[in-house]
Amino acid sequence: MIATGAMLLTGLSYAKMAKVHPSSGSVYTYARQELDSRLGFLSGWALLLDYLFLPMVAWLLQAIYLHAQFPAVPEWAWLVINVVLATAINVIGLKVADRVNRVLLLGVTAVLVVLAVLCVHYGLGHGGTPAAGQAFWNDATSVSAVTAAAAVAAYAFLGFDAVSTLSEEVHDPQRTIPRSIVLTVLTGGTVFVVISFLMQWAHPGGSFPDENSAGYLLSTTVGGKTFADIANIVGMLGGFASCVAIQASTSRLMFVMGRDGALPRRVFGRLHRRLLTPVVNVLVIGAVGLPAMNLSLADATSFINFGAFLGFTLVNICMIAYAVRQWRSGTRHSPVRYFVLPAAGAAVDVYLITQLGGTAVRLGLGWLVIGIVWLAVITKGFRRPAPEVRLGSDEDPGAVTPEGSGPLLPTA
Repeated sequence: MIATGAMLLTGLSYAKMAKVHPSSGSVYTYARQELDSRLGFLSGWALLLDYLFLPMVAWLLQAIYLHAQFPAVPEWAWLVINVVLATAINVIGLKVADRVNRVLLLGVTAVLVVLAVLCVHYGLGHGGTPAAGQAFWNDATSVSAVTAAAAVAAYAFLGFDAVSTLSEEVHDPQRTIPRSIVLTVLTGGTVFVVISFLMQWAHPGGSFPDENSAGYLLSTTVGGKTFADIANIVGMLGGFASCVAIQASTSRLMFVMGRDGALPRRVFGRLHRRLLTPVVNVLVIGAVGLPAMNLSLADATSFINFGAFLGFTLVNICMIAYAVRQWRSGTRHSPVRYFVLPAAGAAVDVYLITQLGGTAVRLGLGWLVIGIVWLAVITKGFRRPAPEVRLGSDEDPGAVTPEGSGPLLPTA
């Protein structure tokens, strides 16, 4: 619930900014327009850390849960299998990915509904309604522990901001996109809260033989091994489709940044002559995912959240900067909606960064230092505006050239 509330504050700022900037909106555009082109670049650079580690975490989750069901195969082997298969698919290209994702989404949704029913049945038989109250809050619960966990749980929300990149693809974007962003946060948050509550009701506390695969173990407890195995396989199929989509999206983002000069164009801004896919980018992302075997799930997730929370903080600051500019020009907006809520959102995002752990913060700050150095190079010592990172184009998104000079709309 804390993670939902925290993300909703930022979601409201995203919604307002998407209405103000209905072009290929994102933190890149907002920071560039409302603050400074160099800050816009750095916000994009920070989120690139998020995008690079998203596939790693997706693959790590796959490996953990497949190993839990098939322990004879080492976790590292499952990781390599997932990375190689997803990378090969993205190098070749996968036109049916959208249809596959829709079918698998229905399958995963059905499994979650069955899991919810089984958790309620099990909870009623083991402690009843008093245990449900203990699942929400008990003597072992503390505010510090819950807020620290919320900083990790916020990983589940990442992607709601991607809706803002579709402003040029929908009808009436100034109305549709803001609603979509808020509804994405609220819908996801509702699912997360309900499922987490029911699972905690069925299995109070956090003591598991392996916390990383707690979901599989709990499914076994409430529904038996057969149900757990079926649910795990369906979830893993859906997860693999997500891995493919995440890697594809990241490779496209890197391509756009390379095409626009934010990254070395000769390396990242080119497409394969025959396959018309950013092969180098896909391979780089696959290589970044392999070290996941040496990371815990919490650490890998924290790396993602650092870049995301930093970008979210800037979106809230952009909202305030926009309101200040409007006030100076004579237009008065609601102080609560345009100052208080964005300020609260920025404060929450900064606080969540402090809860990520020292390793994640050090990695994130190191990444920012690299970004500042690279920014100094491409702006000739900060004397020029930073290149604009465009996530979309008014032109045909399929009109790409092997050399990467044409537009390419990243998959969402």
